[in-house]
Amino acid sequence: MMRDDVDRVLDKEQWRLEAQAVIDDVRKHVQDLRVSERLISTNQVIYLNLTTLEGLRFCVELSAAGFTIIGNQHDDTSNVGNERFETPYSLLDFVSPQYRNSFGNSLLDKLKQLSDRQQI
Repeated sequence: MMRDDVDRVLDKEQWRLEAQAVIDDVRKHVQDLRVSERLISTNQVIYLNLTTLEGLRFCVELSAAGFTIIGNQHDDTSNVGNERFETPYSLLDFVSPQYRNSFGNSLLDKLKQLSDRQQI
């Protein structure tokens, strides 16, 4: 997300679509990532429960300002005011060394597939 979007207000359905796009994009590189069913989304934020490949659990706030870890358990908002990440990739890179390996291996697989196609 761009910094110019800090004041952007989406309706709840648009936030849900934004969150689903993030979930779909990183699904292979986490144990689990889903919209919180307990925490109430607004037109400014939506909450995600993340379980990393290492089994660490976090609650993440997604807003126009980016991604912020707000809890060290699912549905936990006790850690307000932490570092913001502009992308889900930078957040995952920060909390999950196995994410780096998974993402890197995925890129290598895609490059190999491209190389194999060119040799045909």
